[in-house]
Amino acid sequence: MYAIVDIAGQQFKVEKERKIFVHRLSAEEGATVEFEKVLLTDNEGDVKIGAPVLEGAKVTAKVLSHVKGDKVIVFKKKRRKGYKKKNGHRQYFTQIQIEEIVG
Repeated sequence: MYAIVDIAGQQFKVEKERKIFVHRLSAEEGATVEFEKVLLTDNEGDVKIGAPVLEGAKVTAKVLSHVKGDKVIVFKKKRRKGYKKKNGHRQYFTQIQIEEIVG
C-alpha cells in the first residue's frame, strides 16, 4: 500500500516503513506527526483519488532526525564585465519514517 501525501507544500509517495527527507518540520526528534492531506491511496490495485484530498485518510510518521542537506553552489557570471558572485546554500531537512497509512 502506498499514498501520495502533501507535506509542507510538496507531494511525496510514501509507503509503510519507508524513510524520507522532507523540508524542516517543527516537531522534535522522536515525536509522532500526522499528515491529513492525503491526495491518493493505492491498496494493491484499489485506487482512491481525492478531490482534492481524501476524507478520513491520514499518514502517521515518526521524526528520526533533523539534518542539513548537501551544499549547493550558486555561481553567477557576466562575460566580459568582470562580474562574478559565488554563494553556497545548505537546506535544512527532517528525516521521517512512515509508520501507518490509514485510508
